[in-house]
Amino acid sequence: MTTDQTSIGSKLSAWWHRTFVDLVQQLQWSYLPPLMVYFAAGVSGLTSVVGAFFLKDYLDLSASFVAGLAFWAGIPWILKMPLGHVVDLFWRWKSLLILFGASLITLSLLTMYGLVTAPALMSSFMPLEDWYVVALLLAPSGYAIQDVVADAMTVEAVPKVDQSGAPFLPEETRAQHTTMQTLGRVSIISGFAAVAAVNIWIFSGTEELQESERLALYGQVYLIALTIPVLSVSGVVLHSFIQRQLIKCGHPPHTPDEATEVKWSILLGGLAFVVLSIVLGTADFEFAQETVFAVSLTVILYLMSRLLKELEPAQAKALIGTATVIFVFRAVPLPGPGLTWFEIDELGFDEQFLAILALLTSMLALLGLIVLRPFMATRSIAHVVVLLTIAAGVLALPNLALYYGVHEWTAAHTGGVVDARFIAILDTAVESPLGQIAMVPMLAWIARNAPVQLKATFFAVMASFTNMALSASSLSTKYLNQTYVVTRAVTNPETGEVTSTADYSQLGYLLISVAVISMIVPLATVFFVQNSRFRTSE
Repeated sequence: MTTDQTSIGSKLSAWWHRTFVDLVQQLQWSYLPPLMVYFAAGVSGLTSVVGAFFLKDYLDLSASFVAGLAFWAGIPWILKMPLGHVVDLFWRWKSLLILFGASLITLSLLTMYGLVTAPALMSSFMPLEDWYVVALLLAPSGYAIQDVVADAMTVEAVPKVDQSGAPFLPEETRAQHTTMQTLGRVSIISGFAAVAAVNIWIFSGTEELQESERLALYGQVYLIALTIPVLSVSGVVLHSFIQRQLIKCGHPPHTPDEATEVKWSILLGGLAFVVLSIVLGTADFEFAQETVFAVSLTVILYLMSRLLKELEPAQAKALIGTATVIFVFRAVPLPGPGLTWFEIDELGFDEQFLAILALLTSMLALLGLIVLRPFMATRSIAHVVVLLTIAAGVLALPNLALYYGVHEWTAAHTGGVVDARFIAILDTAVESPLGQIAMVPMLAWIARNAPVQLKATFFAVMASFTNMALSASSLSTKYLNQTYVVTRAVTNPETGEVTSTADYSQLGYLLISVAVISMIVPLATVFFVQNSRFRTSE
Protein backbone atom coordinates (compact mmCIF):
# COMPACT_ATOMS: atom_id res chain seq x y z
CA MET A 1 0.00 0.00 0.00
CA THR A 2 1.40 3.39 -0.99
CA THR A 3 1.86 6.35 1.35
CA ASP A 4 -0.95 8.24 -0.41
CA GLN A 5 -3.32 5.30 0.02
CA THR A 6 -2.41 5.07 3.71
CA SER A 7 -3.02 8.80 4.12
CA ILE A 8 -6.41 8.59 2.42
CA GLY A 9 -7.36 5.60 4.56
CA SER A 10 -6.36 7.47 7.72
CA LYS A 11 -8.40 10.52 6.70
CA LEU A 12 -11.46 8.38 5.94
CA SER A 13 -11.08 6.59 9.27
CA ALA A 14 -10.77 9.91 11.11
CA TRP A 15 -13.84 11.28 9.29
CA TRP A 16 -15.87 8.16 10.10
CA HIS A 17 -14.91 8.37 13.76
CA ARG A 18 -15.57 12.14 13.98
CA THR A 19 -18.94 11.89 12.19
CA PHE A 20 -20.51 8.65 13.41
CA VAL A 21 -18.51 6.99 16.21
CA ASP A 22 -18.15 10.19 18.21
CA LEU A 23 -21.90 10.83 18.00
CA VAL A 24 -22.66 7.38 19.42
CA GLN A 25 -20.06 7.80 22.15
CA GLN A 26 -21.67 11.08 23.27
CA LEU A 27 -25.10 9.50 23.77
CA GLN A 28 -26.38 9.61 27.35
CA TRP A 29 -29.51 8.28 29.00
CA SER A 30 -30.42 11.80 30.12
CA TYR A 31 -30.84 12.77 26.44
CA LEU A 32 -33.63 10.24 25.89
CA PRO A 33 -36.67 12.01 27.47
CA PRO A 34 -36.53 15.24 25.40
CA LEU A 35 -35.75 13.12 22.35
CA MET A 36 -39.00 11.22 22.96
CA VAL A 37 -40.97 14.49 22.95
CA TYR A 38 -39.21 15.60 19.77
CA PHE A 39 -39.83 12.18 18.19
CA ALA A 40 -43.54 12.57 18.97
CA ALA A 41 -43.47 15.88 17.06
CA GLY A 42 -41.96 14.07 14.09
CA VAL A 43 -44.55 11.30 14.31
CA SER A 44 -47.19 14.00 13.83
CA GLY A 45 -46.36 13.66 10.13
CA LEU A 46 -48.26 10.36 10.18
CA THR A 47 -51.41 12.20 9.12
CA SER A 48 -49.81 14.58 6.59
CA VAL A 49 -50.41 12.42 3.51
CA VAL A 50 -53.99 11.62 4.55
CA GLY A 51 -54.64 15.28 5.32
CA ALA A 52 -53.26 16.38 1.94
CA PHE A 53 -55.52 13.98 0.02
CA PHE A 54 -58.62 14.79 2.08
CA LEU A 55 -58.00 18.52 1.63
CA LYS A 56 -57.48 18.18 -2.12
CA ASP A 57 -60.45 15.93 -2.84
CA TYR A 58 -63.15 17.07 -0.43
CA LEU A 59 -62.54 20.57 0.93
CA ASP A 60 -63.19 23.57 -1.30
CA LEU A 61 -60.35 25.76 -0.01
CA SER A 62 -58.12 27.76 -2.36
CA ALA A 63 -54.34 27.40 -2.45
CA SER A 64 -53.88 30.95 -1.17
CA PHE A 65 -56.34 30.32 1.69
CA VAL A 66 -54.51 27.15 2.70
CA ALA A 67 -51.18 29.02 2.58
CA GLY A 68 -52.71 31.79 4.71
CA LEU A 69 -54.09 29.18 7.11
CA ALA A 70 -50.53 28.06 7.71
CA PHE A 71 -49.89 31.55 9.12
CA TRP A 72 -52.55 31.12 11.80
CA ALA A 73 -51.28 27.60 12.53
CA GLY A 74 -47.88 29.15 13.25
CA ILE A 75 -49.24 31.58 15.87
CA PRO A 76 -48.86 29.09 18.78
CA TRP A 77 -45.16 28.78 18.00
CA ILE A 78 -44.78 32.54 18.36
CA LEU A 79 -46.35 32.24 21.82
CA LYS A 80 -43.33 30.25 22.98
CA MET A 81 -42.27 33.47 24.74
CA PRO A 82 -44.86 33.51 27.55
CA LEU A 83 -44.99 29.71 27.54
CA GLY A 84 -41.24 29.55 28.10
CA HIS A 85 -41.49 31.93 31.03
CA VAL A 86 -44.31 29.84 32.50
CA VAL A 87 -42.00 26.81 32.27
CA ASP A 88 -39.31 28.74 34.18
CA LEU A 89 -41.78 29.78 36.85
CA PHE A 90 -43.39 26.36 37.31
CA TRP A 91 -40.56 24.05 36.25
CA ARG A 92 -41.48 21.40 38.82
CA TRP A 93 -44.95 21.13 37.23
CA LYS A 94 -43.86 20.91 33.59
CA SER A 95 -45.56 17.52 33.28
CA LEU A 96 -48.92 19.31 33.49
CA LEU A 97 -48.00 21.41 30.45
CA ILE A 98 -47.12 18.25 28.54
CA LEU A 99 -50.50 16.76 29.52
CA PHE A 100 -52.31 19.90 28.38
CA GLY A 101 -50.49 19.85 25.03
CA ALA A 102 -51.26 16.15 24.63
CA SER A 103 -54.97 16.88 25.24
CA LEU A 104 -55.06 19.48 22.46
CA ILE A 105 -53.33 17.08 20.06
CA THR A 106 -55.84 14.36 20.95
CA LEU A 107 -58.80 16.68 20.27
CA SER A 108 -57.33 17.62 16.88
CA LEU A 109 -56.87 13.96 15.86
CA LEU A 110 -60.38 13.00 16.99
CA THR A 111 -61.84 15.94 15.04
CA MET A 112 -60.10 14.81 11.85
CA TYR A 113 -61.23 11.23 12.52
CA GLY A 114 -64.82 12.46 12.62
CA LEU A 115 -64.32 14.44 9.41
CA VAL A 116 -63.10 11.51 7.34
CA THR A 117 -65.40 8.83 8.79
CA ALA A 118 -68.64 10.77 9.39
CA PRO A 119 -68.61 13.91 7.22
CA ALA A 120 -72.43 14.12 7.08
CA LEU A 121 -72.72 14.10 10.86
CA MET A 122 -69.93 16.66 11.30
CA SER A 123 -71.38 18.98 8.65
CA SER A 124 -74.74 19.00 10.46
CA PHE A 125 -73.05 20.99 13.25
CA MET A 126 -70.59 23.08 11.24
CA PRO A 127 -69.21 23.18 7.66
CA LEU A 128 -66.44 20.65 7.02
CA GLU A 129 -64.03 23.44 6.12
CA ASP A 130 -64.58 25.06 9.53
CA TRP A 131 -63.96 21.76 11.33
CA TYR A 132 -60.75 21.36 9.36
CA VAL A 133 -59.58 24.84 10.42
CA VAL A 134 -60.30 24.02 14.09
CA ALA A 135 -58.34 20.77 13.89
CA LEU A 136 -55.48 22.48 12.09
CA LEU A 137 -55.18 25.11 14.85
CA LEU A 138 -55.53 22.73 17.81
CA ALA A 139 -52.62 20.48 16.80
CA PRO A 140 -49.86 23.11 16.56
CA SER A 141 -51.04 24.60 19.86
CA GLY A 142 -50.41 21.27 21.54
CA TYR A 143 -47.09 20.68 19.81
CA ALA A 144 -45.84 24.20 20.62
CA ILE A 145 -46.56 23.73 24.33
CA GLN A 146 -44.73 20.42 24.36
CA ASP A 147 -41.83 21.82 22.35
CA VAL A 148 -41.25 24.60 24.90
CA VAL A 149 -40.88 22.03 27.66
CA ALA A 150 -38.67 19.81 25.49
CA ASP A 151 -36.36 22.75 24.64
CA ALA A 152 -35.77 23.44 28.32
CA MET A 153 -35.37 19.73 29.01
CA THR A 154 -32.44 19.63 26.56
CA VAL A 155 -30.57 22.14 28.73
CA GLU A 156 -31.22 20.01 31.79
CA ALA A 157 -30.26 16.82 29.93
CA VAL A 158 -26.65 17.93 29.36
CA PRO A 159 -24.64 17.17 32.53
CA LYS A 160 -22.51 19.84 34.19
CA VAL A 161 -19.83 17.49 35.52
CA ASP A 162 -18.19 14.25 34.39
CA GLN A 163 -18.33 10.93 36.24
CA SER A 164 -15.55 12.02 38.61
CA GLY A 165 -17.44 15.20 39.53
CA ALA A 166 -15.12 17.58 37.64
CA PRO A 167 -16.79 20.36 35.60
CA PHE A 168 -16.61 20.00 31.81
CA LEU A 169 -14.40 22.37 29.84
CA PRO A 170 -16.20 25.03 27.70
CA GLU A 171 -15.35 23.24 24.45
CA GLU A 172 -16.65 19.96 25.89
CA THR A 173 -19.89 21.65 26.93
CA ARG A 174 -20.25 23.19 23.45
CA ALA A 175 -19.79 19.77 21.82
CA GLN A 176 -22.38 18.20 24.15
CA HIS A 177 -24.97 20.90 23.49
CA THR A 178 -24.36 20.64 19.73
CA THR A 179 -24.81 16.88 19.99
CA MET A 180 -27.99 17.28 22.08
CA GLN A 181 -29.53 19.72 19.60
CA THR A 182 -28.43 17.60 16.64
CA LEU A 183 -30.06 14.55 18.23
CA GLY A 184 -33.20 16.62 18.77
CA ARG A 185 -33.42 17.33 15.03
CA VAL A 186 -32.51 13.69 14.36
CA SER A 187 -35.42 12.58 16.55
CA ILE A 188 -37.89 14.83 14.74
CA ILE A 189 -36.76 13.66 11.30
CA SER A 190 -36.63 10.04 12.51
CA GLY A 191 -40.27 10.48 13.46
CA PHE A 192 -40.98 11.71 9.92
CA ALA A 193 -39.16 8.69 8.51
CA ALA A 194 -40.94 6.21 10.78
CA VAL A 195 -44.41 7.45 9.91
CA ALA A 196 -43.55 7.59 6.22
CA ALA A 197 -42.67 3.91 6.42
CA VAL A 198 -45.96 3.23 8.23
CA ASN A 199 -47.86 5.13 5.53
CA ILE A 200 -46.16 3.06 2.83
CA TRP A 201 -47.36 -0.09 4.58
CA ILE A 202 -50.88 1.24 5.26
CA PHE A 203 -51.46 2.34 1.64
CA SER A 204 -49.95 -0.73 0.03
CA GLY A 205 -52.42 -2.22 -2.48
CA THR A 206 -55.12 0.41 -1.96
CA GLU A 207 -55.35 1.56 -5.59
CA GLU A 208 -58.72 -0.12 -6.17
CA LEU A 209 -60.44 0.95 -2.96
CA GLN A 210 -63.84 2.60 -3.20
CA GLU A 211 -64.32 6.10 -1.80
CA SER A 212 -66.01 4.91 1.41
CA GLU A 213 -63.28 2.32 2.02
CA ARG A 214 -60.55 4.89 1.41
CA LEU A 215 -62.10 7.32 3.90
CA ALA A 216 -62.38 4.51 6.47
CA LEU A 217 -58.65 3.82 5.96
CA TYR A 218 -57.94 7.51 6.53
CA GLY A 219 -59.84 7.21 9.81
CA GLN A 220 -57.62 4.31 10.91
CA VAL A 221 -54.55 6.47 10.33
CA TYR A 222 -55.91 9.15 12.67
CA LEU A 223 -56.65 6.53 15.34
CA ILE A 224 -53.10 5.17 15.07
CA ALA A 225 -51.83 8.74 15.48
CA LEU A 226 -53.31 8.81 19.00
CA THR A 227 -50.03 7.16 20.08
CA ILE A 228 -48.38 10.59 19.64
CA PRO A 229 -49.63 12.18 22.89
CA VAL A 230 -48.90 8.93 24.75
CA LEU A 231 -45.29 9.07 23.57
CA SER A 232 -44.70 12.67 24.66
CA VAL A 233 -46.26 12.12 28.10
CA SER A 234 -44.04 9.05 28.58
CA GLY A 235 -41.00 11.20 27.76
CA VAL A 236 -41.60 13.73 30.51
CA VAL A 237 -42.31 10.98 33.05
CA LEU A 238 -39.01 9.29 32.16
CA HIS A 239 -37.23 12.66 32.40
CA SER A 240 -38.38 13.17 35.98
CA PHE A 241 -37.19 9.69 36.92
CA ILE A 242 -33.72 10.10 35.32
CA GLN A 243 -33.13 13.51 36.89
CA ARG A 244 -33.94 12.13 40.34
CA GLN A 245 -31.48 9.28 39.80
CA LEU A 246 -28.73 11.67 38.66
CA ILE A 247 -29.20 13.84 41.75
CA LYS A 248 -28.95 10.73 43.94
CA CYS A 249 -25.64 9.91 42.23
CA GLY A 250 -24.22 13.32 43.12
CA HIS A 251 -24.83 15.27 39.91
CA PRO A 252 -25.85 18.89 40.59
CA PRO A 253 -29.41 19.72 39.49
CA HIS A 254 -30.07 22.27 36.75
CA THR A 255 -31.74 24.79 39.01
CA PRO A 256 -31.18 28.57 39.14
CA ASP A 257 -29.16 30.05 41.97
CA GLU A 258 -32.08 32.29 42.82
CA ALA A 259 -35.83 32.24 42.30
CA THR A 260 -36.96 33.23 38.85
CA GLU A 261 -38.51 36.68 38.92
CA VAL A 262 -41.93 36.98 37.34
CA LYS A 263 -41.69 39.10 34.18
CA TRP A 264 -45.19 40.49 33.88
CA SER A 265 -44.35 42.22 30.61
CA ILE A 266 -43.87 38.81 28.98
CA LEU A 267 -46.93 37.17 30.54
CA LEU A 268 -49.33 40.09 29.99
CA GLY A 269 -47.87 40.77 26.55
CA GLY A 270 -48.46 37.15 25.59
CA LEU A 271 -52.05 37.31 26.86
CA ALA A 272 -52.68 40.53 24.92
CA PHE A 273 -51.24 38.92 21.81
CA VAL A 274 -53.59 35.93 22.15
CA VAL A 275 -56.60 38.24 22.49
CA LEU A 276 -55.48 40.32 19.49
CA SER A 277 -54.98 37.21 17.35
CA ILE A 278 -58.41 35.81 18.23
CA VAL A 279 -60.19 39.13 17.60
CA LEU A 280 -58.50 39.75 14.26
CA GLY A 281 -58.72 36.10 13.23
CA THR A 282 -62.48 35.99 13.72
CA ALA A 283 -63.15 39.48 12.35
CA ASP A 284 -63.69 40.24 8.69
CA PHE A 285 -60.51 42.30 8.41
CA GLU A 286 -58.55 42.09 5.16
CA PHE A 287 -55.12 42.65 6.69
CA ALA A 288 -55.60 40.62 9.89
CA GLN A 289 -52.59 38.39 9.26
CA GLU A 290 -50.29 41.26 8.39
CA THR A 291 -51.38 43.18 11.50
CA VAL A 292 -50.78 40.20 13.78
CA PHE A 293 -47.40 39.61 12.15
CA ALA A 294 -46.30 43.25 12.55
CA VAL A 295 -47.43 43.44 16.18
CA SER A 296 -45.91 40.09 17.16
CA LEU A 297 -42.59 40.87 15.45
CA THR A 298 -42.45 44.23 17.23
CA VAL A 299 -43.12 42.58 20.60
CA ILE A 300 -40.53 39.86 19.99
CA LEU A 301 -37.88 42.36 18.94
CA TYR A 302 -38.58 44.39 22.09
CA LEU A 303 -38.27 41.31 24.32
CA MET A 304 -35.10 40.31 22.50
CA SER A 305 -33.61 43.73 23.16
CA ARG A 306 -34.35 43.30 26.87
CA LEU A 307 -32.88 39.82 27.04
CA LEU A 308 -29.78 40.74 25.05
CA LYS A 309 -28.79 42.98 27.97
CA GLU A 310 -28.15 39.77 29.90
CA LEU A 311 -25.25 39.01 27.52
CA GLU A 312 -21.87 40.56 26.90
CA PRO A 313 -21.93 43.15 24.04
CA ALA A 314 -19.89 40.93 21.72
CA GLN A 315 -22.20 37.98 22.40
CA ALA A 316 -25.28 40.12 21.81
CA LYS A 317 -24.02 41.35 18.43
CA ALA A 318 -23.12 37.80 17.36
CA LEU A 319 -26.56 36.54 18.35
CA ILE A 320 -28.28 39.35 16.41
CA GLY A 321 -26.32 38.43 13.28
CA THR A 322 -26.98 34.72 13.76
CA ALA A 323 -30.71 35.20 14.35
CA THR A 324 -31.03 37.49 11.31
CA VAL A 325 -29.40 34.98 8.97
CA ILE A 326 -31.59 32.13 10.25
CA PHE A 327 -34.73 34.29 10.08
CA VAL A 328 -34.25 35.15 6.42
CA PHE A 329 -33.34 31.57 5.49
CA ARG A 330 -36.56 30.26 7.05
CA ALA A 331 -38.72 33.16 5.75
CA VAL A 332 -38.42 32.39 2.04
CA PRO A 333 -41.69 31.32 0.34
CA LEU A 334 -42.71 27.75 -0.46
CA PRO A 335 -44.72 26.51 -3.46
CA GLY A 336 -47.80 25.87 -1.33
CA PRO A 337 -50.32 23.03 -1.74
CA GLY A 338 -50.64 23.54 -5.53
CA LEU A 339 -47.50 21.51 -6.21
CA THR A 340 -48.84 18.48 -4.31
CA TRP A 341 -52.19 18.83 -6.10
CA PHE A 342 -50.37 18.82 -9.46
CA GLU A 343 -48.41 15.71 -8.51
CA ILE A 344 -51.62 13.91 -7.54
CA ASP A 345 -53.81 15.04 -10.47
CA GLU A 346 -51.36 15.28 -13.39
CA LEU A 347 -48.54 12.90 -12.43
CA GLY A 348 -50.71 10.25 -10.79
CA PHE A 349 -48.90 10.15 -7.46
CA ASP A 350 -50.94 8.17 -4.92
CA GLU A 351 -50.81 8.06 -1.11
CA GLN A 352 -48.23 5.29 -1.03
CA PHE A 353 -45.83 7.04 -3.40
CA LEU A 354 -46.06 10.35 -1.52
CA ALA A 355 -45.22 8.37 1.61
CA ILE A 356 -42.18 6.91 -0.20
CA LEU A 357 -41.07 10.44 -1.10
CA ALA A 358 -41.46 11.52 2.52
CA LEU A 359 -39.43 8.52 3.72
CA LEU A 360 -36.57 9.18 1.29
CA THR A 361 -36.57 12.89 2.15
CA SER A 362 -36.42 12.13 5.88
CA MET A 363 -33.63 9.59 5.50
CA LEU A 364 -31.53 12.00 3.43
CA ALA A 365 -32.13 14.75 5.99
CA LEU A 366 -31.14 12.37 8.77
CA LEU A 367 -27.93 11.49 6.96
CA GLY A 368 -27.30 15.17 6.32
CA LEU A 369 -27.67 16.03 10.01
CA ILE A 370 -25.19 13.35 11.06
CA VAL A 371 -22.66 14.06 8.32
CA LEU A 372 -22.85 17.84 8.83
CA ARG A 373 -22.66 17.70 12.65
CA PRO A 374 -18.86 18.16 12.82
CA PHE A 375 -19.16 20.93 10.21
CA MET A 376 -21.85 22.70 12.25
CA ALA A 377 -19.84 22.34 15.46
CA THR A 378 -16.78 24.07 13.95
CA ARG A 379 -18.20 26.48 11.36
CA SER A 380 -20.33 29.57 11.73
CA ILE A 381 -24.04 29.61 11.00
CA ALA A 382 -23.27 31.80 7.97
CA HIS A 383 -21.31 28.93 6.39
CA VAL A 384 -24.11 26.49 7.19
CA VAL A 385 -26.83 28.71 5.69
CA VAL A 386 -24.84 29.32 2.48
CA LEU A 387 -24.41 25.57 2.03
CA LEU A 388 -28.09 24.84 2.73
CA THR A 389 -29.29 27.67 0.45
CA ILE A 390 -27.31 26.26 -2.47
CA ALA A 391 -28.68 22.80 -1.67
CA ALA A 392 -32.25 24.19 -1.64
CA GLY A 393 -31.68 25.74 -5.07
CA VAL A 394 -30.47 22.44 -6.50
CA LEU A 395 -33.37 20.53 -4.92
CA ALA A 396 -35.87 22.92 -6.56
CA LEU A 397 -34.87 21.75 -10.06
CA PRO A 398 -36.81 18.44 -10.04
CA ASN A 399 -40.06 20.35 -9.38
CA LEU A 400 -39.53 22.52 -12.45
CA ALA A 401 -38.49 19.51 -14.53
CA LEU A 402 -41.67 17.64 -13.65
CA TYR A 403 -43.95 20.58 -14.36
CA TYR A 404 -42.45 21.27 -17.77
CA GLY A 405 -42.65 17.62 -18.81
CA VAL A 406 -38.97 16.68 -18.77
CA HIS A 407 -40.02 13.28 -17.44
CA GLU A 408 -41.84 12.54 -20.71
CA TRP A 409 -38.60 13.07 -22.69
CA THR A 410 -36.45 11.10 -20.24
CA ALA A 411 -38.96 8.23 -20.09
CA ALA A 412 -39.02 8.00 -23.90
CA HIS A 413 -35.20 7.81 -24.07
CA THR A 414 -34.65 5.42 -21.15
CA GLY A 415 -37.29 2.81 -21.85
CA GLY A 416 -39.59 4.26 -19.20
CA VAL A 417 -37.02 4.02 -16.40
CA VAL A 418 -36.47 7.74 -15.74
CA ASP A 419 -40.16 8.69 -15.49
CA ALA A 420 -41.99 11.18 -13.27
CA ARG A 421 -41.68 9.01 -10.18
CA PHE A 422 -37.98 8.42 -10.76
CA ILE A 423 -37.35 12.17 -10.93
CA ALA A 424 -39.61 12.84 -7.94
CA ILE A 425 -37.42 10.60 -5.79
CA LEU A 426 -34.82 13.39 -6.03
CA ASP A 427 -37.38 15.95 -4.92
CA THR A 428 -37.95 17.25 -1.41
CA ALA A 429 -41.31 18.90 -2.08
CA VAL A 430 -43.24 16.90 0.50
CA GLU A 431 -41.43 18.56 3.41
CA SER A 432 -38.12 20.39 3.24
CA PRO A 433 -35.78 19.22 6.02
CA LEU A 434 -33.20 21.96 5.52
CA GLY A 435 -34.75 24.25 8.12
CA GLN A 436 -34.21 21.53 10.76
CA ILE A 437 -30.50 21.39 9.94
CA ALA A 438 -30.11 25.18 9.99
CA MET A 439 -31.59 25.44 13.49
CA VAL A 440 -29.00 23.19 15.18
CA PRO A 441 -26.18 25.77 15.62
CA MET A 442 -28.70 28.39 16.76
CA LEU A 443 -30.25 26.10 19.38
CA ALA A 444 -26.83 24.95 20.60
CA TRP A 445 -25.72 28.59 20.99
CA ILE A 446 -28.81 29.42 23.06
CA ALA A 447 -28.48 26.31 25.22
CA ARG A 448 -24.83 27.13 25.87
CA ASN A 449 -25.18 30.86 26.62
CA ALA A 450 -28.67 31.36 28.07
CA PRO A 451 -28.63 32.56 31.72
CA VAL A 452 -29.50 29.69 34.06
CA GLN A 453 -32.33 31.52 35.83
CA LEU A 454 -33.92 32.39 32.47
CA LYS A 455 -33.06 29.29 30.43
CA ALA A 456 -36.57 28.52 29.14
CA THR A 457 -37.49 32.19 28.71
CA PHE A 458 -34.34 33.00 26.74
CA PHE A 459 -34.73 29.84 24.68
CA ALA A 460 -38.37 30.57 23.91
CA VAL A 461 -37.91 34.23 22.95
CA MET A 462 -35.11 33.47 20.50
CA ALA A 463 -36.96 30.45 19.15
CA SER A 464 -40.09 32.59 18.75
CA PHE A 465 -38.11 35.03 16.63
CA THR A 466 -36.95 32.28 14.29
CA ASN A 467 -40.47 30.81 14.26
CA MET A 468 -41.73 34.21 13.15
CA ALA A 469 -39.78 33.50 9.99
CA LEU A 470 -42.14 30.61 9.27
CA SER A 471 -45.06 33.04 9.57
CA ALA A 472 -43.29 35.36 7.13
CA SER A 473 -42.83 32.34 4.85
CA SER A 474 -46.56 31.58 5.05
CA LEU A 475 -47.42 35.17 4.15
CA SER A 476 -45.02 35.28 1.19
CA THR A 477 -46.34 31.89 0.05
CA LYS A 478 -49.89 33.26 0.22
CA TYR A 479 -48.93 36.35 -1.81
CA LEU A 480 -47.31 34.23 -4.53
CA ASN A 481 -50.35 31.93 -4.65
CA GLN A 482 -52.60 34.98 -5.03
CA THR A 483 -50.40 36.17 -7.90
CA TYR A 484 -50.16 32.78 -9.60
CA VAL A 485 -53.52 31.09 -9.01
CA VAL A 486 -53.58 27.29 -8.95
CA THR A 487 -56.84 25.32 -8.61
CA ARG A 488 -57.71 21.61 -8.48
CA ALA A 489 -60.84 19.50 -8.87
CA VAL A 490 -62.92 19.22 -5.68
CA THR A 491 -65.84 16.84 -5.05
CA ASN A 492 -68.38 17.29 -2.24
CA PRO A 493 -68.13 14.07 -0.13
CA GLU A 494 -71.89 14.13 0.60
CA THR A 495 -73.43 14.93 -2.80
CA GLY A 496 -70.63 13.90 -5.19
CA GLU A 497 -70.95 17.29 -6.92
CA VAL A 498 -67.79 18.77 -8.49
CA THR A 499 -67.34 22.22 -6.93
CA SER A 500 -64.00 23.23 -8.48
CA THR A 501 -62.04 22.42 -11.66
CA ALA A 502 -58.29 21.99 -12.09
CA ASP A 503 -56.06 24.73 -13.56
CA TYR A 504 -52.27 24.40 -13.23
CA SER A 505 -51.27 26.83 -15.99
CA GLN A 506 -49.70 29.29 -13.48
CA LEU A 507 -47.79 26.70 -11.44
CA GLY A 508 -44.60 26.99 -13.51
CA TYR A 509 -44.28 30.73 -12.83
CA LEU A 510 -44.92 30.04 -9.14
CA LEU A 511 -42.15 27.43 -8.93
CA ILE A 512 -39.63 29.66 -10.74
CA SER A 513 -40.41 32.60 -8.44
CA VAL A 514 -39.99 30.44 -5.33
CA ALA A 515 -36.65 29.04 -6.54
CA VAL A 516 -35.19 32.45 -7.41
CA ILE A 517 -36.25 34.11 -4.15
CA SER A 518 -35.04 31.15 -2.08
CA MET A 519 -31.56 31.41 -3.58
CA ILE A 520 -30.93 35.14 -3.86
CA VAL A 521 -32.40 36.52 -0.60
CA PRO A 522 -30.57 34.28 1.94
CA LEU A 523 -27.21 34.62 0.16
CA ALA A 524 -27.56 38.41 0.02
CA THR A 525 -28.43 38.50 3.73
CA VAL A 526 -25.37 36.45 4.68
CA PHE A 527 -23.17 38.79 2.61
CA PHE A 528 -24.49 41.94 4.31
CA VAL A 529 -24.44 40.50 7.85
CA GLN A 530 -20.90 39.16 7.53
CA ASN A 531 -19.72 42.58 6.34
CA SER A 532 -21.34 44.42 9.25
CA ARG A 533 -20.66 44.82 12.97
CA PHE A 534 -23.06 41.93 13.58
CA ARG A 535 -20.73 39.51 11.82
CA THR A 536 -21.07 36.08 13.41
CA SER A 537 -18.37 33.49 13.83
CA GLU A 538 -20.56 31.29 16.04
